[in-house]
Amino acid sequence: MEIKINKEIREYKESIFFGLSMRQFIFSLLACGVAVLLYFLLRNYMGLETLSWVCILGAVPFAVLGFVKYNGMTAEKFIIAFIKSEILMPKVLLFKPENMYYELLKPEYKRIEKEEMKSETTKNIRNAKNKKRKGKQQSTKKCATSNTNKENIRRWNISSWVE
Repeated sequence: MEIKINKEIREYKESIFFGLSMRQFIFSLLACGVAVLLYFLLRNYMGLETLSWVCILGAVPFAVLGFVKYNGMTAEKFIIAFIKSEILMPKVLLFKPENMYYELLKPEYKRIEKEEMKSETTKNIRNAKNKKRKGKQQSTKKCATSNTNKENIRRWNISSWVE
């Protein structure tokens, strides 16, 4: 004689009819009842194929309620929890991590940033001075070339008058 014992006692389910628990059996009967009710109510208004699909679609929600479990909750408990969490009491949860290592070294990071800023400003000042020097040299060259161009234009204008 063998006796089956579940490894986890909390997962034990007593089967009543056809290997179904009482809950599953009741919801199966309810699904069948809804399908039969829909058939007799709608048989004069629809064809047989359409009516069979309507009966199936009407029975499925009740069958699902009897058999589905999610995270240890029955379907109706899950639906109630979902409505509460998403519709009635929605919360925006913000995750703000605390980096203790960063907090300990924050003064050191600030000191390093200040040193980098100082070195960058000195580099920028040097670059600006160099640009000014180069700009003065280039501007004198431009003036010299522009003067020669002006002189050539004057000569051309004068020569065109003479001819």
